[in-house]
Amino acid sequence: MLALEFPPINEILRWQDVFPSFNKVAAISVLAALIASVIFIIAGNADGSKAPRGVRNFAEAIVELVENQIIMPTMGSSGRGWTPFLLSLFSFIYLCNVPGIIPIIQMPATARMALPLFLSLLVWVVFIGVGFKHQGLGYLKNSLFPPGVPAPLYILVTPIEFISTFLVRPFSLTVRLFANMLAGHILLVTFALLTKELVQGDSVALIPVGILPFFMLVFLTAFEVLVAFLQAYIFTILAAVYIGGAAHPEH
Repeated sequence: MLALEFPPINEILRWQDVFPSFNKVAAISVLAALIASVIFIIAGNADGSKAPRGVRNFAEAIVELVENQIIMPTMGSSGRGWTPFLLSLFSFIYLCNVPGIIPIIQMPATARMALPLFLSLLVWVVFIGVGFKHQGLGYLKNSLFPPGVPAPLYILVTPIEFISTFLVRPFSLTVRLFANMLAGHILLVTFALLTKELVQGDSVALIPVGILPFFMLVFLTAFEVLVAFLQAYIFTILAAVYIGGAAHPEH
């Protein structure tokens, strides 16, 4: 009889610490930052007089994606100055997501709450800082007392605007990224374990049945490739929306 024992959640979410407070998530995060830095440093040092190729061509494709698909639709041409920040954000999140489908590693760093929370708070600090820089104290007035609303309704509108703008935004950014990546990770682990138990179990008759969860594992792995990109894209485009809205409230 098949007895599948699912490992404790903590076991599938972390390795043993390499040294105190440095585990799998920290290692993936450091590698993601290093890989992104190396790619763009190499691309930046490439000979600009020749047609882009190799690493430079790849880097330019990412820059064009961020500028044309994220910045221009949300911030317009005035937002091009934010390209380095949003490019770094997108690249780092994507490289933290991808390890979830890499054999042996099989862990997205963003499946732990700390990293998405840090990135969300970073975006929160940035867009609030931009709001005060461009609007001064009027940023609070424009955010909490939107024009065109009848005065008596401010009793309801102002608390809602405060919660949605200053509290819900970082919370929703965090949970969206964290929950999607954690759910995908747990699904992959579940079907991998199920395949292993069916194929390597004591009952030979169950080996053909193991093909079913294996195909599901392959499908989910391919799907997680898309999810890794989409979650990086969604996080970055929402950051652009918040920053653009703080800089240009009329939009």
